[in-house]
Amino acid sequence: MPTTQSFGFWVFLLLGLSPICGGSSGGVPQQELWCVAKNNAEDASLQAALDWVCGAGGADCGPIQRGGPCYDPNSVQNTASFAFNDYFLKHGMTDDSCNFDHNAAVTSLNPSHDNCKFPSGLTVSNGSFAGSTPPSSVGLGPSEDFSGCMKVSWRWWFWPFAVFSHLMLTVYVF
Repeated sequence: MPTTQSFGFWVFLLLGLSPICGGSSGGVPQQELWCVAKNNAEDASLQAALDWVCGAGGADCGPIQRGGPCYDPNSVQNTASFAFNDYFLKHGMTDDSCNFDHNAAVTSLNPSHDNCKFPSGLTVSNGSFAGSTPPSSVGLGPSEDFSGCMKVSWRWWFWPFAVFSHLMLTVYVF
C-alpha cells in the first residue's frame, strides 16, 4: 500500500517538472499600453490639451518639434498622441493621466509610425501597472513573450496530477 511520503514525492515530482514561466510579473502575461488622442476628438480641443501638456504639464515635446522624429504638422492627433503618451508614462499610467478633457484613451495598439517610436508602459493582465519599458526597447514590443505561459504550464501538470490524485484517493479509501 502506498505511503503518505510516496504520495508527497509524486506531487512534488509533478509540480517540480512542470514548465516554469519567468518574468517580473511571475508568469502573468504583460501587455504594453499607450495613451493616444481619440479619433473623434476635435482638433481645437486636442490643440488646447497639447499646449497645456507641453507647457505646464511638463511632457517632453522635443520629438514633436520641427526636425524631430515625430514632427507632423498635418496631424494634431498624431502630435497630441505623442505628448499625451509622455505625460501618461510620467504620471503613473492611470486613467486620470490619460484623459485630457475626454480627448485621450489608453490603448494596447502601438501608435508608433515611421521613425516615430512611442515609449510604452507595461501592465499585467489583472490590470496592475508594472512601469515603463526600458529605453532600449522603446516601441519595439515586449522583450519576452509570456502570453499563454500559465496556460501551458497548467495543462502540462493538471491532468496527470488529477488522475494520479484520483488513483491515490481510490487506494486510500478502499
